Amino acid sequence: MTRFIAAFAFGVALACAPLPPATNSQVPSGRDVVKPEVYLSMEPAARGGSFQIAVVMNIRPGFHVNAREKSEEYLIATDLKAQPPPGFTSGEVVYPKGKLETFTFSKKSLNVYQGTVILRLPVDALATAPLGEQHIPLKLRYQACSTELCLPPTTLPLDAAVKVAASASEARSAHLEIFSNR
Repeated sequence: MTRFIAAFAFGVALACAPLPPATNSQVPSGRDVVKPEVYLSMEPAARGGSFQIAVVMNIRPGFHVNAREKSEEYLIATDLKAQPPPGFTSGEVVYPKGKLETFTFSKKSLNVYQGTVILRLPVDALATAPLGEQHIPLKLRYQACSTELCLPPTTLPLDAAVKVAASASEARSAHLEIFSNR
């Protein structure tokens, strides 16, 4: 009888135990949909020289992000910002053209990025740039959507680690597979 009561009490306790909260395992976050990678055109870069930073956005199949040139005012455009430290200046980001796509949720075609997209940022290492490894903080903002839903906008902090050499003779081109298609 004691075993029965213990088993019964255990069963009641198990039945009354709170269930784990429902998960949104089918709904990814914006961080899960876009995997950005940072590349430099020169490794090392020369003090007093120029180089480019590329942010390669790998967008999960079945999703898109709004292009820089948005086709509707309410859309959130892809945006890359640099915060160059002393010794560096950055130019305007070069965004690729988007592709007009039609989705079931919009009567108009939308200008979007899908697949792999490369954003390029020209940078100058001034004559006063510190030697050795330096860091240029970046922020990538985008909104990822599927055909059914749009995820909240996402801002990702990124880091471009650049080694600065004293002279141009030490600078070397790098990642030609990314930077040769200017």
